[in-house]
Amino acid sequence: MSFQSYSGPASNFPAKSTWKDFTTLFNINKPTMLQTGDSSQDVGRIYNAIVDAAKIGVEERVILCIIMQESRGNVGVNGPTNQDGKVTGGLMQAVESPGFPGQHNLSQVCLDLSPFTPPRVFSPPTGPLSLFAPKRPGEYFTSKHSTVRLRVIIRIQAQISSMVQAGTNHYKGDLKQLDDADTASTIYRALRLYNSGSINESNLSDGKGATPSYVSDIANRLQGRTNG
Repeated sequence: MSFQSYSGPASNFPAKSTWKDFTTLFNINKPTMLQTGDSSQDVGRIYNAIVDAAKIGVEERVILCIIMQESRGNVGVNGPTNQDGKVTGGLMQAVESPGFPGQHNLSQVCLDLSPFTPPRVFSPPTGPLSLFAPKRPGEYFTSKHSTVRLRVIIRIQAQISSMVQAGTNHYKGDLKQLDDADTASTIYRALRLYNSGSINESNLSDGKGATPSYVSDIANRLQGRTNG
């Protein structure tokens, strides 16, 4: 479905009653995320990261639509320079957000060789230690042929969550510059701030040097449209 063009004040933009719910929007946008090279695990972690980031008072569906507008959900998106000359990065292309250009299937695995008392030990019966791995995050293993115990800590959400949290924090700051209300008017106006840094209240499609259609595009995305 093609995007419809909206302009003028916030009152000219679609009411919240026309927006799809978060789960529906996420499922609509899954194929686009996978087309960027994301793994199914990346996509699942984006979902988890959005749910967690929304706890600071930003609607999950708004976070998702910013992600789709900024990066198409590509966890390995490059970070461009914005109109102020600052490098933006990550899923929401936010200043000071971490980014992982060209990378997919993101996770963090830490190998810790320091002494510890493992709460759970898996002892492989035979074979080199390198052939065995913990079955779950937080599981430990050792070998009856060695006194060395290796601790593997898997933080599968850390990288993706850091990108989504950075962008959501930035958008929350834009909401707070207004009245921080969970209304369509405030959400649309904050989107203009997020993209441009300032607002022409009489026309939210005045990009002020940024993307003129930014708020209009996200309004379409909130209604379940995926291309423009």
